[in-house]
Amino acid sequence: MNYGLQLFSVRDTTEKDYEKALCEVSKLGYEFVEPAGFYGHSAEQIKEWLDKYNLKISGTHTGFGDLEADFEATVKYHKTIGNTRFIVPGVDTSTKAALDVAVEKFNKFQPMLAEHGISLQYHNHHREFLPNLDGMYPDYYFWDKTNIKFEIDTFWVYAADCNPLAVLEEFKERVECIHLKDGIKMFDEDAKRKFQGRALGEGGAPVKDVIAKAKELGLVMVVESEGLNPTGLEEVGRCADFLKKNG
Repeated sequence: MNYGLQLFSVRDTTEKDYEKALCEVSKLGYEFVEPAGFYGHSAEQIKEWLDKYNLKISGTHTGFGDLEADFEATVKYHKTIGNTRFIVPGVDTSTKAALDVAVEKFNKFQPMLAEHGISLQYHNHHREFLPNLDGMYPDYYFWDKTNIKFEIDTFWVYAADCNPLAVLEEFKERVECIHLKDGIKMFDEDAKRKFQGRALGEGGAPVKDVIAKAKELGLVMVVESEGLNPTGLEEVGRCADFLKKNG
C-alpha cells in the first residue's frame, strides 16, 4: 500500500507514545509518515524508530519558528531523520501585509534549505483558495511571488468549493505530494463555514477521483484524517481499509 500518513491523524497516540504510533501505523500498511511535531524526541531516536518499523519520511509539518530559532540545528535534525521536504503547515493569510510577511520568509529560507537538499513547501487550508480581506487568493499570490512547492490538501480545496482535480492540474508543476483526506462541509446559523473530518470514504470529498488524478500526475499521497473517531489509530485503520479496496 504505497501511501503515507500525516501523524497529526494519530496525535492522541504520538503525544503519549511516539514509538507505539509508528509501530501501529506500519502494521496498518502505511509506508511513510509525515510528522507534525516530535514531542521532544531526538532526531537519532526518531530515525531509530523509523528504521525499526520500516518507515520513511515523506515530509514534515514544521513552522518557520524552528528555522528562525536555530537554522543549522533544524537542518541537522531534518537531515538525520531523512527528511527532504520542509512543509510549512500554515501562515497568516488574512491581508496583503500578512501575505508579504510570509513571502519574505519563503524567499529567505527556500534557497537556504535548497543548499542542503531540502525543499521548502506550503500546505493549504480552505482559506488559501478564498479571497482574504484584501480580495487576494493566498496560494496564487505565493505562486507568483515565490519559488516554493505546494503540498495540496485536497479536502481543504474541496471545502473552499473548488475542484481538487482542477487545482492539482493547475499546480502540477510545483506539487510533489498531497494530502488525501475526507470530511464534510457545512454552515452554522451565522452562515459561517464549518468542517468535520472523516475517515476516507465517510465524507463528501471526491477521494477516489483524487487518487486517480494523483496517480496520473505521479504524486506522493499522504493520508490525513483528523476526527479521532473513536481513536486516531482506529480512524486511520478505516482509511487503510478504504485504500486497500479502492486505492
